[in-house]
Amino acid sequence: MELHRGLKARHITMIAIGGAIGTGLIIGTGSALARAGPASILISYTIVGFLVYLVMCALGEMAAWLPMSSGFTGYAARFCDPALGFALGYTYWFKYIIVTPNQLTAAALVLQYWVDRDRVNPGVWIAIFLVTIICINYFGIRFFGEFEFWLSSIKVVTIVALIILSAVLVLGGGPDHDRKGFRYWKSPGAFRTYVDTGDTGRFLGLWSTFVSATFAYLGTELVGVTVGEAQNPRKTIPRAIKLTFYRIVFFYVFSVFLLGMLVPYDSQKLMDATKASTGATASPFVVAIQLSGIPHLPGILNACILIFVFSASNSDLYIASRTIYGLAKEGKAPAFLAKTDSRGVPYNALGLSASFALLAFMNVAEDSKTVFTYFVNLVTIFGILTWISILVTHIYFVRARRAQNVTDDQLAYTAPLGVAGSYAALVMCILIAVFKNWNVFVAGSYGKWDYKSFITGYIGIPLYLIMIFGYKFLYKGTGLAPEDADLFTGKDRIDREEEAFLASQAEKGTENRGGWFYRTFVSWLF
Repeated sequence: MELHRGLKARHITMIAIGGAIGTGLIIGTGSALARAGPASILISYTIVGFLVYLVMCALGEMAAWLPMSSGFTGYAARFCDPALGFALGYTYWFKYIIVTPNQLTAAALVLQYWVDRDRVNPGVWIAIFLVTIICINYFGIRFFGEFEFWLSSIKVVTIVALIILSAVLVLGGGPDHDRKGFRYWKSPGAFRTYVDTGDTGRFLGLWSTFVSATFAYLGTELVGVTVGEAQNPRKTIPRAIKLTFYRIVFFYVFSVFLLGMLVPYDSQKLMDATKASTGATASPFVVAIQLSGIPHLPGILNACILIFVFSASNSDLYIASRTIYGLAKEGKAPAFLAKTDSRGVPYNALGLSASFALLAFMNVAEDSKTVFTYFVNLVTIFGILTWISILVTHIYFVRARRAQNVTDDQLAYTAPLGVAGSYAALVMCILIAVFKNWNVFVAGSYGKWDYKSFITGYIGIPLYLIMIFGYKFLYKGTGLAPEDADLFTGKDRIDREEEAFLASQAEKGTENRGGWFYRTFVSWLF
């Protein structure tokens, strides 16, 4: 049995945007603002946002040509090198089996806003959330898609509401009637020095925010894993990719721009927020609300943050199970992980991935929460390595289709900046990967050698290289020549599936039907 194509266009669209909106935006921007100032976060989120757009365009071109159930790990193996597909698949799986328990822990911490851990042990909440997300994933792709669609809709509505509120507060519409404008860009300033003084300190502050921006954007690429279960993928996937750029500008760049006008980087409330674990007390948007004199909203926002992390843990488990399933289909993981039930659920892959979520119970011990700050570091390096692999694969894909006379007009979607965009994004990703934890080498930034941050920040790189060259050594493999890359196997079957789906939709007259509520109240957001 195979995966079922049960994800509709609106599911793909919302999963794509829901994957891009997480606690990295609504919480993580606070520490970046406090460390480097408003201009720094605006620049870094803009540059990394454009970088992500290039990654998504590269992925979209390959996915629209050949929507494979193994996702971008399959593309790496077929267009570039089986060793790269092996390393990319396990790197991506490592990322999601680490981030899933991290999100479950965050959910338990958010609930401590209302219920203290002395009254209810966090392990209780973790167990409830874990059982719930396993059930949602087990009930089949249609149920998962519908559930994640509405959770992601709440994410979108929350962010839009925060952006509108922030704009109102900037223009003096809050209870204090204080029209702030660019006041905080002038005093205390647009840039804050970090580690050093003068221009060097301002540059280091700016560079330090690239890690926060990268973590905030991680997950945008997960739409590439859904292609095997998407209906009419050659239309829905490119549509989701194209809209990514506008979402990045609106949800990320515009929100951090407004935040920088509402909260000075030297605010004591902001300092207190960055020391909080998670939840409303840690969000810089709550600081902006408090500084403007609005009561009661932190509790409401905390409920929204709970939905954010629950949705993230749900989709993270889905991605983890589909990634190891894809590896098994490619023969790079045990064959039993490729088994699916009658509803197309890879139950063995789901069970294995869910077992790693038990790491979240480490949060039951009071002093173990610090472990998860290192997990974030691990997730970031695995995420960057994923982007690097996608870009390398796209470069080889373009070489292969040129060698095999596949022209642009034969593709359902082409990357707007082509292979040049992928080369530029690749250079930037490598720079971020190599220098993301530069501060562990700088005397005074931590006061002493922080070996834990060094290990968790960089261990992904040697692990990634060991998997590539280890695979090559064991299987005596070499990279694929452009003329030998497999661009066509399985394409005719997908072509037939697409034709049958479009014919079925035309017969039913349902191709453009998306639900009255969705069309009336939600679709305008896109």
